[in-house]
Amino acid sequence: MANANLLAILVAAAAGFLVGGIWYGPLFGKAWMNENGFTEEELKKANMLKIYGLTFAFSVLSAVFLGHLLAAVQASTRATMMISTGIALGYIAPAIGTNYLFSRKSGKLFAIDAGYWVVFYAAMGLVFVFLGS
Repeated sequence: MANANLLAILVAAAAGFLVGGIWYGPLFGKAWMNENGFTEEELKKANMLKIYGLTFAFSVLSAVFLGHLLAAVQASTRATMMISTGIALGYIAPAIGTNYLFSRKSGKLFAIDAGYWVVFYAAMGLVFVFLGS
């Protein structure tokens, strides 16, 4: 991991985290709540420090591994974006889809959640394009 750019990793994690705030806030927050059967009152009872803290930690973990991979292959701009979005399209979306099929969740919820991960990884990829991996 010594070859990875620590600044880019932290900025990429923050970018992914910011995407989540926008995605599950003004863009698709209400639809996501409806598809999950959540009410605003239920969400207010959650331990938000734990949720946001662990979410950011997971974002850092994702950025660490993506940054390390991109540094190891010395990816071009095009390859960086293909790898970063390809991870979401080829690994994360199918895993979510499989889980959602067996748990009988809606296609709309799948589109919201899988779409988030594609944009999350694309945002991190852009950070690595501009700051280097």
